[in-house]
Amino acid sequence: MRSGNEPVTARSPLRLRFWLSLWGLIWAAAGTAAFSLAGRPGWAAACGVVALLAAVDLAVVVHRIHQGPHYQPGPGVPPYEPPRRGR
Repeated sequence: MRSGNEPVTARSPLRLRFWLSLWGLIWAAAGTAAFSLAGRPGWAAACGVVALLAAVDLAVVVHRIHQGPHYQPGPGVPPYEPPRRGR
């Protein structure tokens, strides 16, 4: 629900989330490889799960970035009326 007092200079955190997901994917993949080579299958599996989660998050972020900016009403559009209770 739009209240009418949203910040004018608000920015999307998608680019930061992209870089953090990429960083996490790199480290988790490296951890998976290192633990596999060291003979630690439990830790390798845990790092593999983290790598999978980071890859999914990265795919979602890239999809949202490619969608582009969505319509945001300007200052001339009045805020929505709050929902009325007890109808």
